[in-house]
Amino acid sequence: QVQLVESGGGLVQPGGSLRLSCAASGFTFSTYSMSWYRQAPGKERELVASITTIAYTNYAESVKGRFTISRDNAKNTLNLQMNSLKPEDTAVYYCNAQGSLWPRNDYWGQGTQVTVSS
Repeated sequence: QVQLVESGGGLVQPGGSLRLSCAASGFTFSTYSMSWYRQAPGKERELVASITTIAYTNYAESVKGRFTISRDNAKNTLNLQMNSLKPEDTAVYYCNAQGSLWPRNDYWGQGTQVTVSS
């Protein structure tokens, strides 16, 4: 079965760093565009960063220069290195996979909590 399992979340002080990982299985990882989304209570889910099948990356303006998304197709993993964390980064972070070709499936992980607080 398809699985996306996030890990690496936790509590960190402002200015600190965390590295999130997403372990994927049950589908052809290399043919999927991968993204990190986040959602805080009472707010809409927002795109944080994405990386395409050819490793082109895109970032939300709020995280540019601080976050780095990467993928390892050999290990079926997606990563998000988060540096210089701010309280407004506090949210549940979700891993998303979107197929590039038919049937263009869309998969989501269960999320991992990131809390940035002093």
